[in-house]
Amino acid sequence: MVLVWRLVAVEENVWIQLTFDERFGLEDPEDDICKYDFVEVEEPSDGSVLGRWCGSGSVPGKQISKGNQIRIRFVSDEYFPSEPGFCIHYSIVVPQFTETVSPSVLPAAALPLDLLNNAVTAFSTLEDLIRYLEPDRWQLDLEDLYRPTWQLLGKAFVFGRKSRAVDLNLLKEEARLYSCTPRNFSVSVREELKRADTIFWPGCLLVKRCGGNCACCLHTCSECQCVPSKVTKKYHEVLQLRPKTGVRGLHKSLTDVALEHHEECDCVCRGNAGG
Repeated sequence: MVLVWRLVAVEENVWIQLTFDERFGLEDPEDDICKYDFVEVEEPSDGSVLGRWCGSGSVPGKQISKGNQIRIRFVSDEYFPSEPGFCIHYSIVVPQFTETVSPSVLPAAALPLDLLNNAVTAFSTLEDLIRYLEPDRWQLDLEDLYRPTWQLLGKAFVFGRKSRAVDLNLLKEEARLYSCTPRNFSVSVREELKRADTIFWPGCLLVKRCGGNCACCLHTCSECQCVPSKVTKKYHEVLQLRPKTGVRGLHKSLTDVALEHHEECDCVCRGNAGG
């Protein structure tokens, strides 16, 4: 069963805020992914998913729309009842500042989670971020958190060139490297993990994902596509910020997040991506 609620405010220059009741419980996730029974919140303006939730480990945080509309979708299969279910309260929020004012000017406690995530992402150094979150004790927090192993070094392809005027082997190899191969992509940690209740810094990380085209596909089909043939998960250490329950403030901790990396890629006939 799929149920969809679309909330539209009468006035255009307002936001809609959703607050989940503390009695939240749906079918547990599988491999940390909500597959069977779940509720998700969507942003109608761009079709993005603000978050997807299931299980009963924690109550989803407040969600706020980018405009005067928001959409809620509930999906349930025929197995295992979801208990106790979910209840969402909605309210109208009138923006208190214009778009020309940077959200980071406001104190962290005054921002809803999505706007706080935008403010956190804008900081270029960890020191500036912690100073913003904890202006009174930022040095102590920084000493507790900082480790020298945070850096993620990006990789790049390096091609050597031979001295001969024409090297057909080199031309073929260069074409292969720029065709269907793993390459660097930056991904949003929140979107990859579908964790709308948490803020991560850095907000984006570098991963290997299949890219390029299949112009020289060897299969006899009308169209080929580039798909991963070997996928691994790699762990990245990041700063995690989560709202405290019942009181203002954020829990700050270092955590390892597992992101999918494509190690090998193949060209296959479109429609046969599953092998």
